Amino acid sequence: MRAIIGGRAGRKPAVLVFALVALLVTACTNMPPPPVVSSPVAATSTAAPGDSSDIAVAVDSIGGGYNPHNLADQSTTTQALATMLLPSVFREGDDGGRVLDERLMKSAEVTAHDPFTVSYRIRPDASWSDGAPIAVEDFVYLHEAMTSQPGVVGDAGYRLISEIRPADGGKRVDVEFSEPYPGWRTLFDHLLPQHLMKDVPGGWQNALSDSFPAYGGPFAITTIDSARGEIVLERNERYWENPAAVDRVVLRRADPSALAGALGSGTDQLAVVGTDETVRQRLDGLGDDVSVSEVPRPYVVSTLLRPVATLADDQVREAVEALIDRDKLIEAGAEGGPSGYERAGAHVRPPSDDDYRATLQADSSPRRPQPRKARMLLEEAGYERVAGTWTRDGQPLSLALAAPGERQPFKAVADELTRQLVESGIEVRDATPQAPRELFNRLLAPGENSDGAVQVDMAVVGRPVSGDPASSLASSYGCAPLVTGGSSGGDEDEDGSGAGNTDESSESADGRTEESEPGDSGDGSGSSESETGESGGSTGDASDSDTGSNETETAQSDDSDGDPIRPANPAGYCDPELQSIIVDALTGSKPLDEALRTVEPALWDAGVTIPLFQPTDTVAVTADVEGVRASPMPAGPFASAVEWSRGEK
Repeated sequence: MRAIIGGRAGRKPAVLVFALVALLVTACTNMPPPPVVSSPVAATSTAAPGDSSDIAVAVDSIGGGYNPHNLADQSTTTQALATMLLPSVFREGDDGGRVLDERLMKSAEVTAHDPFTVSYRIRPDASWSDGAPIAVEDFVYLHEAMTSQPGVVGDAGYRLISEIRPADGGKRVDVEFSEPYPGWRTLFDHLLPQHLMKDVPGGWQNALSDSFPAYGGPFAITTIDSARGEIVLERNERYWENPAAVDRVVLRRADPSALAGALGSGTDQLAVVGTDETVRQRLDGLGDDVSVSEVPRPYVVSTLLRPVATLADDQVREAVEALIDRDKLIEAGAEGGPSGYERAGAHVRPPSDDDYRATLQADSSPRRPQPRKARMLLEEAGYERVAGTWTRDGQPLSLALAAPGERQPFKAVADELTRQLVESGIEVRDATPQAPRELFNRLLAPGENSDGAVQVDMAVVGRPVSGDPASSLASSYGCAPLVTGGSSGGDEDEDGSGAGNTDESSESADGRTEESEPGDSGDGSGSSESETGESGGSTGDASDSDTGSNETETAQSDDSDGDPIRPANPAGYCDPELQSIIVDALTGSKPLDEALRTVEPALWDAGVTIPLFQPTDTVAVTADVEGVRASPMPAGPFASAVEWSRGEK
């Protein structure tokens, strides 16, 4: 395996102090905002009975944690609420491309190349539901949170920002980058109201834990009823654009066994849920009265083998990987449903990507368990099998495994992984915290584990994917400082790399290829995954590299400031040899496909993450609902919610 830098879980101190009060927008604007009208947070009470103008949507869960920028809050419900309640600069078009959201923006364009600068012009009438304008402060707040807080989704692009400047009373935002960034259109999704969020009790770590303080989209929450399992949304009366066609949308916690009956009887009009084989068959049996399709979720379920503590030893980590039956993990998580068809055989591009190609080798772990290889590696590392348990110096090989609470499919995968390792003679300790945010914001946070947090060796998590795979690559596998080898661009995480300029219309990947079907061989970036498997990339044998803290102590940054390179992702992974390639792909100086020819084999060789599958939601729509479009992830059908209406069957 390649020599990599491990990290230890920890938590950065909170930097925000909270109070849920409406404040005037200050700081960067040149003229004061209009007076703020207090907007109450959604109450927790029983929802009023629905009528024929309502649309009830069945979802897996309505549980708290609604911050779309938090890894811990990834869910269909979170994406639904973010899409309907929060403003974004760009949104996914019907073809999957990024299109300017003219409901919020007048324009967004590259206005300079040296330094790379993007100018955003916000509509003068765009405002939050309490009357405060949507302005530069909201851009600044999101940037600061994404670059200072652990457990965020897709921070790499934000770390390239060196300065944000206001103009036109805060309605023009000039964003300067330390390097060219072809993926800039993926930034500033789901803006948050800075004037309220900055003083929320608990800081960013508690942001949107149970509701929203204000809204900037066509809907507003009127009720969150945890007991009934309902969230009621109505038209946002302060929305400046065309109002929603439907009076109310009710998100309702689904009972899988009764889902088909609820849709067939008209109790629910729409469902966006994960389904097993039985539920999917029942939905298919509803006939022409219900239209059924699928939409992938914006993450890949993955197993992390973090190079820390015991697993910092390359031989031990490779041995553990060789004991894992990946097929059975996928079966446990997919439960025979459509998610099982979205097997992820690559680290960067998800199966839903048109350019996806599996890069996993045919007969190597983790495609197939290799117990003989595992035995050899553990014995070379000094372990022996005693009474069915692997031990060294009288101590059992014991690993702490965590998942984001009881959420599925993560728990089912973690349970199956535990079973496999225990049967193979490895002790597994359950380190799953009660709250998912504790896992990502503390236990898997990059940095030193200095506050006594439980050391997590393995985790089953969702790796986010976005419209810019190069940004996903840098966020999931990159080091900090993000850019190395250049001049400083602001703070310690914004050093320049000296990469060349790129045109604003350039893409992060060069060229497109057909999605491989099982048995079709790929080209440069790998091969398709199949039952028999073709070669694609390479994996290494056990190495004799040093273990544990030696890697952390000896591997240092090559950047001009001398800052040590450190992991900047939940996997605790950092490879200094790959970092320059990752940065080149992020900044557009190297086509992504060219970078992946090196990165994908190296990631398989490192053995720190095992991609499993991309969960898929089943979308079922009754015939009396109009305006529901099959939009791509992450918004899915909720992207068209403003157009939904009830018609006649």
